[in-house]
Amino acid sequence: MARARGLGLLLALLPVVSAPMPGTVVRLNKAALSYVSEIGKGPLQRALHVTVPYFLDRSGEVLQPIRIQILNVHLPQFDLKFIADFGIRLSAAANFTFKIFRVPEPLELTLPVELLADARVAQSSIETPVVSIPYCFPLLGYSSDFNDSNSTSRALLAAVQEHIRAVLSNKLCLGVASLVQELNAHLGTLIGLNPVGPESQIRYTMISEPTVTSDYISLDITAVLFLLGKPIVLPRDPAPFALPEHVHNEDTRATVGISQDLLDSALLLLQKAGALNLDITGQLRSDDNPLNTSELGQLIPEVAHQFPEPMPVVIKVRLRATPVATLHPNNATLRLQPFVEVLAVTSNSAFNSLFTLDVVVDLSLQLSVSRAKLQGTTSVLGDIQLAVSYSNVGFIDMGQVRALVGSVFEEPLLSHLNALLGIGISLPNVVNLFYVDPEVSVYEGYVVVSSELFYLH
Repeated sequence: MARARGLGLLLALLPVVSAPMPGTVVRLNKAALSYVSEIGKGPLQRALHVTVPYFLDRSGEVLQPIRIQILNVHLPQFDLKFIADFGIRLSAAANFTFKIFRVPEPLELTLPVELLADARVAQSSIETPVVSIPYCFPLLGYSSDFNDSNSTSRALLAAVQEHIRAVLSNKLCLGVASLVQELNAHLGTLIGLNPVGPESQIRYTMISEPTVTSDYISLDITAVLFLLGKPIVLPRDPAPFALPEHVHNEDTRATVGISQDLLDSALLLLQKAGALNLDITGQLRSDDNPLNTSELGQLIPEVAHQFPEPMPVVIKVRLRATPVATLHPNNATLRLQPFVEVLAVTSNSAFNSLFTLDVVVDLSLQLSVSRAKLQGTTSVLGDIQLAVSYSNVGFIDMGQVRALVGSVFEEPLLSHLNALLGIGISLPNVVNLFYVDPEVSVYEGYVVVSSELFYLH
């Protein structure tokens, strides 16, 4: 599997469900090919390090087998470029150093080779990426130095060289094909579920053949999030989404477009899982958290009447509606509409509901990428909107209660929400692939991540 890593990085973002519209678009640019050619020399050199069978010397009276061993494969040049409407062209220049175990002394010779191969990138029947090599052609040179210190027959050495050339003509492309088979097995690791949170996962799937131009390869993919093994289905059809032609600079290796629908699915998952719900509790002897009936009774007389002795107060926050994310150029916001119930602990440790509130919280959403996950942090925009829904303590003057409830509600809500968004959503990747120095830009209805790539060997 190690041999597949070099070329594997090139297609490492190729993903893996079935939806008519892509929720994510992955584009690998020319800079990605340059990076692959840098780190891919080792795997390709190992793939070209084939076994050369014995040469049978028929020049004498006795048939003499001569052992030949490849000492080294040096790859001074390895280039990759896109072929429009097809895939990727590989060109490499290699110098093979052989040791010929002749009698009386062994001989070393170097043979130059140029290798050309075209790799077609397609979609397999199981909706995973698959690579094939329909064309591969080695151009074999001749050794210019036989190191013939003991005057061994040049005819014999020429025959040995022709034997080596014949072997390499057959085996080099088989080595490349073997490398591609390992690569396809590696890409198969994209099948499966990546964790998003407790009992929730995400899965990516190719939904069409890749688009290849002379500048990039682009993949339309979709993502499905699962909760307890069941897919999260949006109440509406996904909106059409396409990554613009120019959203990166020449040094960007990968560009990933993430649609509004993927964010909506993630928020719907959090809401259905109950992950956004929280309880905010107060302590009787705490200057930092004035959630007790004594403090509340100063603002609502009926609370003081029902609870002459100070008792803790609990705020239960429940999200009955799905959070709504909005993406505008350079601006992402999030609206929460939680249902809040304020309860007091009675002397027998039971809970007594005091009142309920309808709340609207508008948040600024800052998106970032860490390693291979899209993460978010929020901050409150403007004032939190509070309205009494039901009261068991008579009339409530929200002008007075707002400051108390808001002060003890805002910080725990943000801490809880940011902890959840900090877990992040896995972006399309394979094992050991990371996004480096990512830049996140917000457009109308989608987010773009422009990033370098790093593949950990």
